[in-house]
Amino acid sequence: MNRRSHVALAAAIAASLTLGLGACSSSNSGGGGDQAGVTTQGNGIIGGTPVKGGTLTILSNQDFDQLDPARNWTMPVMDVGVRMLYRTLTTFKAAPGADGLKLEADLATDLGTPSDNARTWTFHLKDGLKYEDGTPIVADDIKYNVERSFSPELPGGPDYAVRYLNAPAGYQGPLGGQRLGPEAIEVPDAKTIVFHLKRPVAEFGYTVSLPTFSPVPKAKETGANYSNHPVSSGPYKIESYDRGKRMVLVRNTEWDAATDPVRKAYPDRIVVDQTLKGTGIADRLIADQGDDKNAVSYVDLTPAKISEVLTNPEVKSRLISESGGCTTMLEMNTTKAPFDNAQVRRAMQYAVDKESFTAAMGGPAFNEIATTYLPPALTSGAPVDHFMIKPAGDPDKAKQLLADAGLPNGFDTELVTSTGGKQQAEALQAALKRAGVNVTITTVDPTAVNSIVGDKDKQPGLTQLGWCPDYPSAATFLPMIYDGRLVKDKGNNGNMTRFNDPGVNAELDRIAAMDDLQKANAAWLDLDARIMDASPAVPLVWQKKPLLVGSNIAGAFGSPIWSGQIDYAVIGLKSVK
Repeated sequence: MNRRSHVALAAAIAASLTLGLGACSSSNSGGGGDQAGVTTQGNGIIGGTPVKGGTLTILSNQDFDQLDPARNWTMPVMDVGVRMLYRTLTTFKAAPGADGLKLEADLATDLGTPSDNARTWTFHLKDGLKYEDGTPIVADDIKYNVERSFSPELPGGPDYAVRYLNAPAGYQGPLGGQRLGPEAIEVPDAKTIVFHLKRPVAEFGYTVSLPTFSPVPKAKETGANYSNHPVSSGPYKIESYDRGKRMVLVRNTEWDAATDPVRKAYPDRIVVDQTLKGTGIADRLIADQGDDKNAVSYVDLTPAKISEVLTNPEVKSRLISESGGCTTMLEMNTTKAPFDNAQVRRAMQYAVDKESFTAAMGGPAFNEIATTYLPPALTSGAPVDHFMIKPAGDPDKAKQLLADAGLPNGFDTELVTSTGGKQQAEALQAALKRAGVNVTITTVDPTAVNSIVGDKDKQPGLTQLGWCPDYPSAATFLPMIYDGRLVKDKGNNGNMTRFNDPGVNAELDRIAAMDDLQKANAAWLDLDARIMDASPAVPLVWQKKPLLVGSNIAGAFGSPIWSGQIDYAVIGLKSVK
């Protein structure tokens, strides 16, 4: 892509988008309603501006899968990491709507300086940056964490550095003592870092907003255990963390607010309770008693509680419901029979009943039926209907396609989903049975889904997952989930269908090299249609993110970057007693 100013790039992106986006992979944990739609009250922000102090409680039913910044690529865990525990070279403004799409300098003094036709990017660090122990943050710490993203011992994180950097083939990260040379990353001094890319990347200033580009001090390396206590460069540090039970964050007194334009760090203390059930979280926030007035939900409102919330004006006024900008999909393992047959995969497009799935997700108030992989946020705001299939599906057409594929009697398969996705999986199971596809459902803890699906030996035929772009560009969607060259037998992430089409891979490269953003956007749409024909997955819904907060919460809104999740950079309490 041509070298261009960040203002021009942001304007070009904003002109082609109508919604903000979240990041990385997603898994369903509930949500929905059966009314005409819900909009967050208070001009998109609940409770006004917070006061300083007090304890914020986050109510959850799950542990964080990864807080290691080199491995953190799942929403809403990225929101927790990047907004509270570590900073990145750039980040997004903390605001609802279009303002939330604006990129700001974070650890860096500006949004980066491109050269060599955007193949080289230079960033300078601000003065006064320190870790929680008072040691200075230096440019080599950012380089070190970028190198960690190459490590097979630390799988599952954003792989943009692997894709973009001019690194030697086969580089395995720094844990064995090997560092990247100046052909990939230069650190001429403690406050300067220079990235050399394989090809022009005009959006690289956005790329470095990902947790891969946060600092990790080499002296604090603990390998796979780093997730238990990442060294804080952000406004909070971990005081205690009993995994799967409770995490307590307290102020990082070495964090300097003068260097941070985004994070406000209103609460003195943040407690994450991970021991609850989804309905229990909803019940507590609906009741709004005691300390729960100072609490927010980490997970989607369960479908069983939607009606109770929407029919109570006081509770509804505390409901956040913004677009997640993500596509929820039924993903097929294209390396496992019969899903190695494209005809079978196309049959699945007709076999699924998206109306029943939407109802299981809570209804049209919080879901729009998805008809292609790219969400409307990446198709100029207008959804694209590729197959023109009735929302309830066409089981007779599915049976015909299966018969043409040599399966006139259908087949048996297994679907793995998180415990929170069981109701949705059962809707899929019932619909597929109409076409002769018999599905056995296996539910696992939400933190275990990716490790199962990411292991070729363990992955079943079907998985209920989704994808959220990492920043507002189709370049963070289709290449992430359908580039077959980056599929791994173990620790696989992104391309969970294991789809590998040489023609698609070549087209991904061709579009990535385009220097005209408008032409690139059109090419992404054409490629989306081509991949839909190959059908590695069935797009199901484009979701909103329904989240309840307590009556004493202020500064709460669904971020356009964080998949409609609460932006933890600016949340706090209305009053502190």
